[in-house]
Amino acid sequence: MIKVILIIIVVLLAAVLIYAATKPDTFRIRRTISIKAPPDKIFPLINDFHSFGAWSPYEKKDPAMKRTFSGAGNGKGAVYEWENDRNVGEGRMEITDTSPPSQVTINWISSSRLSPTTLLYSRWTTQASPRTSHGRCMGPVPTLRR
Repeated sequence: MIKVILIIIVVLLAAVLIYAATKPDTFRIRRTISIKAPPDKIFPLINDFHSFGAWSPYEKKDPAMKRTFSGAGNGKGAVYEWENDRNVGEGRMEITDTSPPSQVTINWISSSRLSPTTLLYSRWTTQASPRTSHGRCMGPVPTLRR
């Protein structure tokens, strides 16, 4: 009887792993929001990591989070690193491309106690009409990599 139960558990575990292996190992998130402001008002908030505290929900999760700014003051080459013992984790963002006032490209590396390292690429664009800001994040799925 115990042997049958062990065989069933092994078969179920194998089925879950095979199923997981068939899933893509990347993800894409695309969000769009309409903002009643011209691109030249939105762009500085995204192009300067020092402004993240004004709008980023992660900044508000832990006001005592350790933050480090390096590289350029803003725009291409600006670097923002954070470290937190709680749910935000630690990571690094770098602006790799910028085209005022319409586009900012950011590479992210982040990790937390609950998830392994995730590498992300995001591009934020603003358009004069309609006034929208687009954020797109892409990267590997951090669990069950092939």
